[in-house]
Amino acid sequence: MIKTMIQHAKKHPGLIPQFFFTTVGLTGATFYLIRLARGPHVTFWDKKKNPEPWNNLDPTYQYKLLAITTDYKSLKKDGPDF
Repeated sequence: MIKTMIQHAKKHPGLIPQFFFTTVGLTGATFYLIRLARGPHVTFWDKKKNPEPWNNLDPTYQYKLLAITTDYKSLKKDGPDF
């Protein structure tokens, strides 16, 4: 793959910045995902020592869930009454 990139870069020098920034972006994204996977709250990687990681969290821990509360009585009807 690198050999073909070098061949393309020799034929089209304008592609060199594109190859450079794409490589830097992919490398940065990879390291970022590795950093997230090794974070302090990620305990589910070790299933032998901690088979139920959700039991170790504090009851006030903010889970990454989306909760929308809507008062359904105040919603307007878009259709006719049958």
